[in-house]
Amino acid sequence: MSSGEVNVDKAILFSLKDLEKATDHFNMNRVLGKGGQGTVYKGMLVDGRIVAVKKFKLLGCCLETAIPLLVYEFIPNGNLFEYLHEQNEDLPMTWDMRLRIAIEIAGALFYLHSVASQPIYHRDIKSTNILLDEKYRAKIADFGASRIISIEATHLTTVVQGTFGYLDPEYFHTSQFTEKSDVYSFGVVLTELLTGQRPISSIRSEEAKSLASYFVQSLEENSLFDIIDKRVMKEAEKEHIIAVANLANRCLELNGKKKPTMKEVTLELEGIQRLVKKSSTEQNHHEEIELTEIEDYQGWPGYFTSNSLPTGSSETISSDTEVIPILTLK
Repeated sequence: MSSGEVNVDKAILFSLKDLEKATDHFNMNRVLGKGGQGTVYKGMLVDGRIVAVKKFKLLGCCLETAIPLLVYEFIPNGNLFEYLHEQNEDLPMTWDMRLRIAIEIAGALFYLHSVASQPIYHRDIKSTNILLDEKYRAKIADFGASRIISIEATHLTTVVQGTFGYLDPEYFHTSQFTEKSDVYSFGVVLTELLTGQRPISSIRSEEAKSLASYFVQSLEENSLFDIIDKRVMKEAEKEHIIAVANLANRCLELNGKKKPTMKEVTLELEGIQRLVKKSSTEQNHHEEIELTEIEDYQGWPGYFTSNSLPTGSSETISSDTEVIPILTLK
């Protein structure tokens, strides 16, 4: 294979030492984003060029094409949209799983907005960009539209970009993307998790075509439970559903100043999760069943036999008579 056959002559093979120097030893302050396949770091080469260095599990590559091909790890469980809207009955999405995934997404966005060395706005949060690993943990993917923002800046003025159904109306009208625009998109994902419905649906009426509008309208009309996913209704307590729904509603506020930050969203969801776990523990304790200790079945009124004798019978109970204990609740 000659360099004339493939377009790799301009590619540089970096040493680990080169990249460690460029990224300050892969310093966490250099993290630009964490996607489904790996972590992206901001780096500076010795010639002054600013680059992005992606660390992920590379299985191999092909240099026989004009554009080199990379082969990397496959995320086994697809994305959240597929799993949520094309549910596998063998492994349904439980209420606990939905709440955990919501917390994982919120936590990742909180990191991008507030913990990274410079704020990062994702700009295309949607359920198809949430990948699920082998343990169904959520990982945000596709940073193609993301932007790094200077710490002093409060917004990014740009050509409107995003996905219909998840797009923040305020951003659409002003072309100013803020961290609250990501919050709005997350709010739509949260309503998907609650309702099991798609962000855009032609089945719903024209005014309810957008899930965000349909969800807010249902809250205003006190018909929230009519649109909640039946599995959520079966597994979750209503007070917990209402708590998550109210949070989603705040994320969908049209006025960005009224929306919570992703830090506030994360903390609130974690608080709800603690309440859910506490409630589940108390319920399991209440429903614990135990067998009454057998001491002497003849003297215990809490036992009966499958060959029950008439009252006052003088017959004796034979040794082969089946004795069945009554179960009692603690």
